[in-house]
Amino acid sequence: MSSDIQSTFINAAAAAAAAISTAAGVGNNAALVLTTSPYVTDFPRKITITSAGDDSGISFTVVGLNESGTVVNETVTGIDSGVATSANYYTSVTSITAVGNPAGNVSAGTANEVFATIFAGPMRLQGLYAVNTATAGTITFRDTSLTGNIRMQFNTVGSATSSEYPDVPDDGILFSGGGFLDYSAANMSSITLFYC
Repeated sequence: MSSDIQSTFINAAAAAAAAISTAAGVGNNAALVLTTSPYVTDFPRKITITSAGDDSGISFTVVGLNESGTVVNETVTGIDSGVATSANYYTSVTSITAVGNPAGNVSAGTANEVFATIFAGPMRLQGLYAVNTATAGTITFRDTSLTGNIRMQFNTVGSATSSEYPDVPDDGILFSGGGFLDYSAANMSSITLFYC
């Protein structure tokens, strides 16, 4: 007997604070030097800008492609000796430019927040197998887009390399506009999703 069940495997890397641009001094209104141009992320994800000094009075302009492949131009406000995180999720970053004069070294990298595609068309989620990290968190399943309706959520267990196989109703969970996953790589190491 044949089956129309398919699967998707998602295993986003952990956050990397200097993956996009290593820590270095940045001139007034100057661009950060990217490690590769454009920098392409493993999955659509938020990015971080880490300031060694007090950059709370300036901002950084990030240009790249978002989760749907649309060019976005985002202003990220700097902070004092810490990490600022983008609002957008990026599939690639073309440039990051200081708007003002950074007070110390600046680096840019990937955040833990990930947005991944299960299947971009109508589908029914039939099952899943998730591998946890040491930190528990909530995994969100959305219909259609990053801002679409939440169709399901489940909490991971804070136990590294342990696994979960949550029950899904027999008929599956319908995602009429496509199935998408919104989560933190700090809370889940990987997930295999079964759908039709």
